[in-house]
Amino acid sequence: MGHAEPDINELFAPLRPAQASDVVLSEARQVLSHVQRPVDAELWGSDMIGALSGAEPAGTDVMQELARSLVPAVERKASPEALGLLRVLGAIGSPALAAAATAAAERVLAQGVPDPGWAKAIGSPTIGKCWHYSDVGGRQESLTVSFGYGGAEHALSVLIDHGKGGKIKDAWVDDAAGLLDKTWLAAENDPLIVFEPIEPGDAGARLARAVAAGECPSKPDEADDLTAHRALLHARARYLAAN
Repeated sequence: MGHAEPDINELFAPLRPAQASDVVLSEARQVLSHVQRPVDAELWGSDMIGALSGAEPAGTDVMQELARSLVPAVERKASPEALGLLRVLGAIGSPALAAAATAAAERVLAQGVPDPGWAKAIGSPTIGKCWHYSDVGGRQESLTVSFGYGGAEHALSVLIDHGKGGKIKDAWVDDAAGLLDKTWLAAENDPLIVFEPIEPGDAGARLARAVAAGECPSKPDEADDLTAHRALLHARARYLAAN
């Protein structure tokens, strides 16, 4: 958890959404049939959306393009992988994409195609513990929010650079089990680190400000992380704001 598959950019990046339905569905058939946890479906979908955004001209809204071209093409296939893909887009897409994908999914479901086992839960995790830590000067801040599906929790973390206007420098997802304790112990032993548990409302407000500020990766791996996790990150920011 936390990093993109090494070949997904090579698979999807040359394709624009209007050209991608067959390739995306082929990948969905191979991946989603083995997925057990909603978060793994979300991570795959976020990675896929990030890869497809690479072929779009600057300034293009990739979510809008997906709603306009990919969703109708996928719906016409009316297969189990098509329904799984629509459920993923309904969970992590922009509001317009999520609405289009969810409506399409319901029409496919009505044709007798079975939903994936994770379909009812995806996009609606419980919100768990939240925390942040920063250097004593407040130049950079790491913000983490934990989310749960059943008994399994995952943690979404973002690195915020306040020296660059509060933009997001990096983002990643990890298993949440034991992560808070490990982070607290590491911070306790470093006098240059300020650590603080925070409420979900505070975490949501901090995350919303960071998303609005934009991104500022300085290393290739940071840029790759942001591309792979952007859709899920923005979806979780909206989810926190609504809850």
